[in-house]
Amino acid sequence: MPEISVRALIGDKELSLSTGKLAGQADGAVVAKLGGTEMLVTATASRSVREGIDFFPLTVDFEERMYSVGKIPGSFFRREGRPSEEAILTCRLIDRPLRPSFPDGYRYETHVVVTTLAVDQENPFDVVALNGASAALMISPIPFDGPIGGVRLALKKGDWIPFPTEADLAESVFELVVAGRRNEVGEIDITMVEAGSTPEGLRLIAAGDRPSDEDAVAQGLEESKQYIATMIDLQAELAAQIEKTSFDWSPAVDYSEELYDRVKTLAASKISEVLVIAGKHERLDAEAKALAETLEGLEIDADDADGLTQAKRAFKSLFKTMARQRVTNDGIRFDGRGATDLRPLSVEVGVIERTHGSGLFQRGETQVLNVTTLGMLKMEQMLDTLSLETGKRYMHHYNFPPFSTGEAGFMRGPKRREIGHGALAEKALLPVVPTAEEFPYALRLVSEVLSSNGWPRCVRRHCR
Repeated sequence: MPEISVRALIGDKELSLSTGKLAGQADGAVVAKLGGTEMLVTATASRSVREGIDFFPLTVDFEERMYSVGKIPGSFFRREGRPSEEAILTCRLIDRPLRPSFPDGYRYETHVVVTTLAVDQENPFDVVALNGASAALMISPIPFDGPIGGVRLALKKGDWIPFPTEADLAESVFELVVAGRRNEVGEIDITMVEAGSTPEGLRLIAAGDRPSDEDAVAQGLEESKQYIATMIDLQAELAAQIEKTSFDWSPAVDYSEELYDRVKTLAASKISEVLVIAGKHERLDAEAKALAETLEGLEIDADDADGLTQAKRAFKSLFKTMARQRVTNDGIRFDGRGATDLRPLSVEVGVIERTHGSGLFQRGETQVLNVTTLGMLKMEQMLDTLSLETGKRYMHHYNFPPFSTGEAGFMRGPKRREIGHGALAEKALLPVVPTAEEFPYALRLVSEVLSSNGWPRCVRRHCR
């Protein structure tokens, strides 16, 4: 297939999408380019459904190639190894807006891979990769209800700048990453927002820059829609020039309507009793008992593994529906709180005597212990990544062991979720961390989730 390219101009920046030259065996392959940054994004799907699962098996991988910045990897083996935190965060950024855009019942292994061909260290590459991922899916036969457009904006000197450079971000007080899609009437619906102050944001505001208040952020979200629309139109233009191959797929059936109705008849009253139990462990025990009684009432043969699985899924679906109805119709949440009621809060400092700092924050049944360690500046984390940053003086790590939810499991290092949540806390606190000139120390904060029953990632930010 000959190479096909499309381009769009946003402000003084041109973003291009091309296909037909690289990675011809993938279902969809697109090179997304902004300035000197080029990302090869491929999308591939298995042609057989993954049996026995009740979720969509989508994987997004971001492959950092040090040649893209003209460097040889700094490891002993002189080749790339495990993904960096930046790579994992980019995977999560791409996954979130893409995942809801696949049809219900689609259970085929789907793999999106971003490979960095060139990084100019001037234009952030994550949003470029996001648009490339959506475009790769759009030109593939994979069922995808796109396109999804994404844009980063920076609040610089009172104005929102689309696709800001690293230099722009250094002079900005706030940044937004916004993704969205076009609805049935042609308007842009925002589907994902990442927002936060820049590291120098508070100091720039103190020096007189426009603050990132509610009106400013609302303006930024509204302005993002025109740029998202441009990205969507660009992808649609590319897809219109591609002749897609066929992909016959069958939606997975978790349970029949008849089975759901039978489960509802047997379990509705039992679930109603479970939903009023405030304690998590007591509620889970009661839920398990209600499920066992429901399965017994259905009289499914013990050897019918498929029938038992479908019945369990129907029960789970009914439970979610009734729980949601209780919140939306009655305004009552799981633990009996109203829609505006907070869980009991408590804070304790100096919990561990021999550490440089410690705090215990608890909200309801969610409990996080945070420990702070100070070190000399030479103890900052050395970075061997694609960015210009070579070291990180403030580190925030987040651990979520299985015992925090009362479960048994294995622990083999931080998972993507733990890295993402730690980065979220780090981003929230970085603007208020004193500069190295004011406070010449490296800082490491570790958030240990000791008990979890709802939103530990929010609790950990208070525990410092």
